[in-house]
Amino acid sequence: MTDPILCTRDGSILTVTLNLPDKRNPVSDPAVIDALERALLAADADIGVRAVILTGAGSAFSSGGDLKAMKAGSGLRAPLPAQTRRNYREGIQRLPLLFHALEVPVIAAVNGPAIGAGLDLACMCDIRIAAENAIFAESFVKVGIVPGDGGAWLLPRIVGFSKATELALTGETIGADEALRIGLVSRVVPGGELMAAAREIADKIAANPPHAVRMTRRLLREGQTATLANILEMSAAMQSLAHATRDNDEAIDAFLEKRPPRFTGA
Repeated sequence: MTDPILCTRDGSILTVTLNLPDKRNPVSDPAVIDALERALLAADADIGVRAVILTGAGSAFSSGGDLKAMKAGSGLRAPLPAQTRRNYREGIQRLPLLFHALEVPVIAAVNGPAIGAGLDLACMCDIRIAAENAIFAESFVKVGIVPGDGGAWLLPRIVGFSKATELALTGETIGADEALRIGLVSRVVPGGELMAAAREIADKIAANPPHAVRMTRRLLREGQTATLANILEMSAAMQSLAHATRDNDEAIDAFLEKRPPRFTGA
């Protein structure tokens, strides 16, 4: 049986690859959801993992849901609507909650089409870069459904309400250049350079003190919904923790001594 994802660790960087290329890497498959959850929770628990790169095997990043599994009585769609609700909650909706709760940064290296839930999966990540041939679509309306995996929450926070509404209500497909223009991705590179570009970003993140990186990531996520007063309170508490690390002292010493810092995660 094909592993639904592949995990490769290189130093402090973990690369997670969606590995159902024959199906264009759907993310609604329970095996994929379970495997992603296991891999990302393990990475989050390991302070030695400084960043995660998420990409897809084959020609697609992710086609989203498996349309063949959307026929009545199969996949998420149960004969009883109340059970369908439970299937979404216990299935694909675990992913946005998982990504939101992580502290380890995740970079989406979008190597090809990111369609429907595939686009939303990319939006769950902290940073998105795209190959020149990547395409994107919030295309749920094209198959008569709504974004069931949090896309209506995720996409407006990245591209703004008006553009997110346009993409979601038309279901249109956009290319990598347009994705860059609207801020959906932060960088577009030739396909052959995608993983190297993702690794470059990951290495820059990994060069910083890991506790400070993870707490900063947590603050950014909480800042999407919290009040300013709550974020300031949380920032003060986390700052007290950051000041107590040896990495904070090392950063200051290295700056004053004009040498590269050596961060250990302590």
